[in-house]
Amino acid sequence: MRSSSTLTTVLLLSFFCSAQVGAAAPVGYYRQPALHDDTILFVAEGDLWRVPLTGGVATRLTSHPGNEGAPAISPDGKTVAFTAAYEGPTEIYTMPLEGGLPTRRTYGTERVNIAGWTPDGRLLYSTEAYSTLPSAQLMVLDPRAEGPGEPLPLAQAADGSYDDDGKTLYFTRFRFQGSHTKRYKGGTAQNIWKFSPGSEAVPLTADYSGTSKLPMWWAGQVYFVSDRDGTMNLWSMDPDGKNLRQLTDHEGWEIQSPDLHDGRVVYQLGADLRFYDIASGKDAALSIALNSDLDQMREHWIPDPSNYLTSAHVSPDGDRLVLTARGRVFVAPRKQGRFVEVTRKEGVRYREARFLPDGESLVALSDESGEVELWKLPADGVGEPEQWTRDGEALRWDALPSPDGRYVAHDDKNQRLFVLDTETGKNREIARSEIEGFGGAAWSPDSRWLAYVETADNLFARIKLYNVETRKTTTVTSDRYYSYDPAWGPDGKWLYFLSDRNLKSLVPGPWGAYQPEPFLDKRTRIFQMALTADARSPFAPQTELAEEPTDDEADDEADDDAKDKKDQDDPGDQDDAPEVLIDLDGVETRLRRLPVPPGNYGGLVVNEEALFWTAAATDRSKTDLVGAKITHERDDEGHLAVETVVPEISGFELSGDGKQLLVRKGKSFHIVDAKPAEASLEKSA
Repeated sequence: MRSSSTLTTVLLLSFFCSAQVGAAAPVGYYRQPALHDDTILFVAEGDLWRVPLTGGVATRLTSHPGNEGAPAISPDGKTVAFTAAYEGPTEIYTMPLEGGLPTRRTYGTERVNIAGWTPDGRLLYSTEAYSTLPSAQLMVLDPRAEGPGEPLPLAQAADGSYDDDGKTLYFTRFRFQGSHTKRYKGGTAQNIWKFSPGSEAVPLTADYSGTSKLPMWWAGQVYFVSDRDGTMNLWSMDPDGKNLRQLTDHEGWEIQSPDLHDGRVVYQLGADLRFYDIASGKDAALSIALNSDLDQMREHWIPDPSNYLTSAHVSPDGDRLVLTARGRVFVAPRKQGRFVEVTRKEGVRYREARFLPDGESLVALSDESGEVELWKLPADGVGEPEQWTRDGEALRWDALPSPDGRYVAHDDKNQRLFVLDTETGKNREIARSEIEGFGGAAWSPDSRWLAYVETADNLFARIKLYNVETRKTTTVTSDRYYSYDPAWGPDGKWLYFLSDRNLKSLVPGPWGAYQPEPFLDKRTRIFQMALTADARSPFAPQTELAEEPTDDEADDEADDDAKDKKDQDDPGDQDDAPEVLIDLDGVETRLRRLPVPPGNYGGLVVNEEALFWTAAATDRSKTDLVGAKITHERDDEGHLAVETVVPEISGFELSGDGKQLLVRKGKSFHIVDAKPAEASLEKSA
């Protein structure tokens, strides 16, 4: 056998002096490398591939339609173990390194993952099948014998590596907790321990509260990855956890799936594989191409495009629908008209496209600049997009334009809420949460106030109001109740919202084998908040001081309302929108519970005639769209008449002018009149 130093010299020369891989061979996304001598196995396109350590064109080793993963090469270099779902569940298989029929080795495992091989040729893997708890259990399996193998006497061990004599195990405590948050230092941060038979396991990386994982043994040292410098890099330490040394200095992309053999480490960084030589400290990228027809990249017809739909929003007057699917934006007419493909630029992904109030433009999230920013798009597809924000630091979630189109409220994954002024270009942060993101944003009719929902310290949602002129925020609901889904009355005098205040359990008590905790059903009620102290609720009963108008007075008032509505319906003129005046002193006390029975409610919206919301069954098996007229009239039980508008829906939205409802039922969309009565879907567009 060639010496390690000679082979290393040859490999390094080949890395830095070899010619580029031919342009005809495609480049792929490479993951989970395994190394033995000068052979690398890795995962790409859901299959296993083989390539020399010098790089070059890789050869496909498996071709099953199911995904293979986590390859590990046996100590003698003749066998590869991997996971696959050939017969349904993901199990462990082995096959000759040179190719051949895979052999199934495990049955009935749960969340199985291959950790590697022991020095004497047995498989080391983790599973939840034998742990008795939702935790990983390390198992040792001899491929030459039958059965699932034997469990190691360790709890919470997710992976590991034995020393040369196969007696001492260096293992990672805790499996990956599911969060890709960088620099995580929570209670389930992975760390490295040492275990020898006959003694208790001892921690080796207890000095650091962050992540240290994937230990690998070589020549009296333990090699592992850790984010001690802010990025997952390769480190080494003595068997007792001392003499720590950082071996790589990557920033941004983190090292994943390292594998060590004979003093050399291969690992994944981004979409590439890299090689690190322990003796020389040299680190280089591997130039690899795939001998593949890239079948998964072929253009093909999608039988049901609705499966790929990520958002749908109605135009301000309900005549069109903007759809976002597979990162592209489309505008569909309600009746006859042109189906518009708004975005056609390759390599750019759009999300959450909405109409602006003028109906001629859209606002959407786009990654064209390299960060997710707000962009303005032409609704007819004619013209170039306009970038609105340039300060993106994290993934943005959604964007909601104000009724006059000047402001756009949006939030991001850093749990910050912003208001963009499209006239000045100023993108102002108005709120930040250390607990959870924001929701329930709603603009007042005059575009001066933004209502939104923020989580309090006790994890209850409460509603706040932000004034774009004074830039001040006021909390208007208590943190003693869970309040959400604010909706402004079109006249600017009321703020409606939902609040969970009907806390009655269907479980009568905590006693009994099947009654461990309460089940709160129909806990939500609808509330109305008076924005001024002298406002009289339209739901209040009539008195001698507030009688119904005569027929002549009603006709005159209707004529005035019609004129006002005609002025307000002009999409280019928002000057006639009612001015919203709020007496902030004591506003949180001016509450009226609407005469509607409690239920499992959500999605409250309001127009001039009625309120609309969703009502779910106790088991949440179905959700109906319901509505109630804004009136002082009651039924025999003293409640408003609540009508089912559309049964069993999956979503709905009120148009900007308040006249139309976009309803999604199954995979179909319907636009119906926004009236508190049963809608005829056969006649809808």
